[in-house]
Amino acid sequence: MALRTAEQVIDQALAALAPHRGVVIVRDGSDAEVRFANNTVTTNGVRSSRSVTVIAMVTRDGGMATGSATRSGDSDPAALVAAALAEASTAPLAHDAADLVDPVVDANFSDAAVRNDLSILDPVLGGLGDLLERAEGHGVTVAGFAEHSMETTSVGTTTGLRRRFVQPTGSFQLVGRADGGARSSWVGTATADFTDVDLGGIEAEIHRRLDWGKRQVALPAGRYETLLPPSAVADLMAYATWMAGGQDAEDGGTVFSSASGGTRVGDRLSALPFTLASDPFALGLECLPFVVATASGSSQSVFDNGLPLAPTTWIDSGRLSNLHYHRAGAARSGVAATPMIDNVALTCDGGAGSIEDLISSTERALLVTCLWYIRIVDPATLLLTGLTRDGVYLVQDGAVVAQVNNYRFNESPLDVLAKTTEVGASVRTFGREFGEDFNRMAACPLRVADFNMSSVSKAN
Repeated sequence: MALRTAEQVIDQALAALAPHRGVVIVRDGSDAEVRFANNTVTTNGVRSSRSVTVIAMVTRDGGMATGSATRSGDSDPAALVAAALAEASTAPLAHDAADLVDPVVDANFSDAAVRNDLSILDPVLGGLGDLLERAEGHGVTVAGFAEHSMETTSVGTTTGLRRRFVQPTGSFQLVGRADGGARSSWVGTATADFTDVDLGGIEAEIHRRLDWGKRQVALPAGRYETLLPPSAVADLMAYATWMAGGQDAEDGGTVFSSASGGTRVGDRLSALPFTLASDPFALGLECLPFVVATASGSSQSVFDNGLPLAPTTWIDSGRLSNLHYHRAGAARSGVAATPMIDNVALTCDGGAGSIEDLISSTERALLVTCLWYIRIVDPATLLLTGLTRDGVYLVQDGAVVAQVNNYRFNESPLDVLAKTTEVGASVRTFGREFGEDFNRMAACPLRVADFNMSSVSKAN
């Protein structure tokens, strides 16, 4: 029996929801990947997936309660509706209740889900075999993967909304190791279709960093002037973006909470004119242009499903300008609804040049190529801890002169912005830690004063 189309699932579930209100979300995924290790391809394949979520909205006890049910595969819409209604019958009243979004019907709503195949990886697969052979010849062991997904998201509501969006998401990551792991380097890149992936440039950068590691020096923990490439900056900004909930800030205890109550919107966060912004239509960073929420939280609401997303600036010329709010929360707080968007770009007026330009003008600093195992220590300051990995280098007199031991660091992304003394140009990038969760990012290379390397890490 053929799998129901997303449209059929949505229509059947919404019919079963009557007379109640509700939302149905269907996500069809199609993934292609190739993985390699020890200088040889290990696995490749294509897989498909589907998840269906039914959200039932029931009037009860003078308010509105919601219940949801999610299943994978070819789920029975009627059974999902029954499960969602059962949950709604005992759930607490919704704090985020609102009218469903005005109906919009996308012209392509009835189109079939987009399917992927390995040919999407051809731009890198064509040169991968030679890259692996060259690594072997240089005594270098490489590993990594190329992966690409096409996710077709379809949303329908009992008020007639029908939205559909297809999101391509791709990445290529390469790790090189030499001398039994004493020298290692990582490079990753995000892409929509792999046509813009410079495989030769990635290979060259891996070997350049491994060559830097042929001389090694040990340095103690401490505060160092530190150069951060866009990939490391992206990981820090991803955490700052996730933590920027308006209701959480109003409740107190986050870095965006005001000591006098309320939020810090309007406060200056940095002397330099940094801008942190999201735009679902940004060239090269295109993402879902409407809200998709399978569950409610402090800054997202199931009642907002299908809400159009607009370009939003979170930090404007160094000042905090917006936090995340769903419609109900925004109405209570007297601000505009500003849901989270699945991309973010850090820019700075006057920022120019690359990480290489920052290196060339450096007297003495550490170059940290990527961050790893990042966790939050204190929400009130957004203090993060994590490890450096696969390449920390000493820069002296405009050149990289040695590889340095790894560190545990303790820093807040907002403090990093405040301590930045020089900024390069913003480019699309891919974070080592959070790139798979937050693929569509752009960031600048930074020169940061007094970056806190709190202890030496023994990890290779």
